[in-house]
Amino acid sequence: MDTALTRLTGVRHPVVQTGMGWVAGPRLVSAVAQAGALGILGSATMTVDGLREAVREVKSRTDAPFGVNLRADAADAGDRVRIVVEEGVRVASFALAPSRELIAQLKEAGVVVIPSVGARRHAEKVAAWGADAVVVQGGEGGGHTGEVASTVLLPQVVDAVGIPVVAAGGFFDGRGLVAALAYGAAGVAMGTRFLLTSDSTVPDAVKARYQAATVKDVTVTRAVDGLPHRMLRTDLVDSLERSGRARGLLHAVRHAAAFRRLSGLTWPQLVRDGLAMKHGKELSWSQVLLAANTPMLLKSAMVDGRTDLGVMASGQVAGVIDDLPSCAELVERIMKEAEQVRERLAASP
Repeated sequence: MDTALTRLTGVRHPVVQTGMGWVAGPRLVSAVAQAGALGILGSATMTVDGLREAVREVKSRTDAPFGVNLRADAADAGDRVRIVVEEGVRVASFALAPSRELIAQLKEAGVVVIPSVGARRHAEKVAAWGADAVVVQGGEGGGHTGEVASTVLLPQVVDAVGIPVVAAGGFFDGRGLVAALAYGAAGVAMGTRFLLTSDSTVPDAVKARYQAATVKDVTVTRAVDGLPHRMLRTDLVDSLERSGRARGLLHAVRHAAAFRRLSGLTWPQLVRDGLAMKHGKELSWSQVLLAANTPMLLKSAMVDGRTDLGVMASGQVAGVIDDLPSCAELVERIMKEAEQVRERLAASP
């Protein structure tokens, strides 16, 4: 299927696997790339050296294009950008809007820049700064999310910018791809759907927890880091929502210390990264620390398999997913279904 996204990135199918921390590692990304979609490494939970190793591992597994997701506000963003350029990565995506200078630096090196946004004004800003495309996530999406549904946000952004728009939030099958194309998008991006594949390294117990969830079990809470965060409702979420300020600060300090040791960040860097995630909102010190060490809460589930202690970011689509196909099977199914839907619509009187 030929779209502005496939032409821009060189992939065969207009489907993107989002750069999920602890989930989007070399195995998943290379499997997605081999399937003809755009796999994106989640680098925020990797060290700088680990990122270079991950990029080289993907390149050893596939010759297909892939990308790296970066945090533009991270203290070591410059080092990570340098790796992307030096290693010849095709696409750089961003969870937060990169600066005009960072976009220019990447584009000069031939890297396709695709920021992710949750509001029309943010899409307009990065488009004016030279972004090549934009991923727009509606409120159905997992992780940090907004309040506007994809069906309302997507056409707003498509009408507002002159660059390819990729739809995210609530997409998991071929019907959704066709719907996104009908709105004017150039493709769809999916996180939870690719997390729930046989190529995903997420522990089986965690996958089972996702598959057991209903749509109503996927909630939005501010208890983790002070920002709206869509995830599975668990005992940890309930505990954080009930915790007082002192208990919340204790949890935050303990998890922050663990992430600092794992990431190699200094305490000032950790706090600076937490403050950068405030997005202009008033957060307590416990929330600032939680914002900085949310990766550790995700690691507890996505790596260690602790469904009782970890955060399980999730899109609402978790409530309608009941299988674990390989990435190749999933992408083939999506594209086949999309063609069937388009043929059926074309044949309708």
